[in-house]
Amino acid sequence: MKYGFLQALTWIVVYLSMVLLPMVLAIGFQAPPARPFAAEFGAMLGLLALGVLAMQSVISGRQRWFARGAGMDNILQFHRQVGIFALLLVLIHPAAMFIANPDYLFIYIDPRVNFLRTAVLGFIVAATLFLVTSSLWRPSFRLSYEQWRLLHGILFILIIAGGLGHAVLVNNYFAQDWKQIVLASLVGFALLLVIESRLLRPLRMLRRPWRVIEAKPETGQATTLVFDAEGHNGMKFQPGQFIWLTLGDSPFSLQQHPFSICSSAAHPEKLTITAKALGDFTRSLSKVNPGTRAWLEGPYGVFIHRAFSSRDAVFIAGGVGITPIISMLRTYRDLGTQSPLWLIYACADAESILFRDELDDMADQLSLTLVYVLANPPKYWTGETGFVDADLLARYLPEDNDAIEYFLCGPPPMMDSVEPILIARGAALNRVYSERFNLV
Repeated sequence: MKYGFLQALTWIVVYLSMVLLPMVLAIGFQAPPARPFAAEFGAMLGLLALGVLAMQSVISGRQRWFARGAGMDNILQFHRQVGIFALLLVLIHPAAMFIANPDYLFIYIDPRVNFLRTAVLGFIVAATLFLVTSSLWRPSFRLSYEQWRLLHGILFILIIAGGLGHAVLVNNYFAQDWKQIVLASLVGFALLLVIESRLLRPLRMLRRPWRVIEAKPETGQATTLVFDAEGHNGMKFQPGQFIWLTLGDSPFSLQQHPFSICSSAAHPEKLTITAKALGDFTRSLSKVNPGTRAWLEGPYGVFIHRAFSSRDAVFIAGGVGITPIISMLRTYRDLGTQSPLWLIYACADAESILFRDELDDMADQLSLTLVYVLANPPKYWTGETGFVDADLLARYLPEDNDAIEYFLCGPPPMMDSVEPILIARGAALNRVYSERFNLV
């Protein structure tokens, strides 16, 4: 995390204020006569669900202004957990109302009483259930990433618009016009964020195209793509940040995927990414032809190392988690910096080590202590084996001091194991930066 307690508290207050706005509007101003507690409780769950769902567009990971410094992995994990919470609220809301007063079952469900209200409520429940479950278990639904992304956007818009309509059609808490306007403004803000990210950003990207100039195979079934800025000065970024990539003639595409920038921040006009073949899109990167048009949205992320400040740094990477860290090291190399650096790089086997020749050269060019750790080493291997643990770190890392920053990137099991070890060694929480590679 890149900011302090007060800033974090400010963002929490802002987020909760917007989430709770429908409830505050309902009972804080010109509230209708109170019903039994169980009925009021069920109604409040529904209004809370509307606020939570509307704010999902804020914590989608695409709004760089929100909670700047919290970390993309933290924001997206929060987005997922809040989505599950919203689904529970949507399911419990009608159940609680019906339990409180069985007559509501006929008032709100019977289409002969109010067909539109009944249809909207049924759609919201079914759509939210599908939206959350298909996001959690997309492969089980046999949805491609592009199909899921399209459905995710459409259902989100329909759900929060339907939630607004349901609240107004019930005509209890929001009978006053001014309340309806405020509630519609909250939902409109959420919809505006979706429109901005899906339509306005691609429009702006049309002025800043890129071109693939090389597709280079790497070890471990990985591919490196090299992009050259076409008609502009490129993209300024901090080492460790990432971009969203679209390949093709137009940025208006569902095929948009996040990748860490691997190149040096000293050369913003030429960017590279490296990806392991883990899915349909990443497997297709090896077949990308030079000359292919590309669109890069970014930079994103706060997993950044300010290499220009020349601070001592410890890097601990697992597998493809080396990609943002190689950007940091390449930037150091291009700047000619000689600050002490340590890299602990853990891989499954020797064939999985990315950029090995370059890293070996960097160990000579920089003041870099380089340690490879293999879980399944070949017979000839004389280096470290097993996993990154306290004993291994004690052998290679210096005693902690305030000048050292720690950067961890890799699979969650490694991160969950190493972070407590660093804290136990004396590293302060505000000097340990982590990025988990399991978000999309």
